[in-house]
Amino acid sequence: MATRRTTSDKRQRERAKQAKAAAKRERRQERSSGGSDDTVDEAGADEDLTTEQLLERIETLHAAYDAGELSFEDFDEQKSELVDRIALRLAQ
Repeated sequence: MATRRTTSDKRQRERAKQAKAAAKRERRQERSSGGSDDTVDEAGADEDLTTEQLLERIETLHAAYDAGELSFEDFDEQKSELVDRIALRLAQ
């Protein structure tokens, strides 16, 4: 007979999930509020990148993650953004 999980286990998982989401939200806010006007200019310049350049950026992200310079959350977020931009470019 299988054992059932207690409700305290579920509460603990939910709290951990909420704490992780709160930490991610704080990191995003720090990045957005800590950025300067140069960041806005760079974002505008990034829109003109070719698909090959976007793929090179993904390779650079992989290298930085493998070297331990990026956390998985940051790596995954940035990679997802680049992949989305490639998909949009290909859809045009």
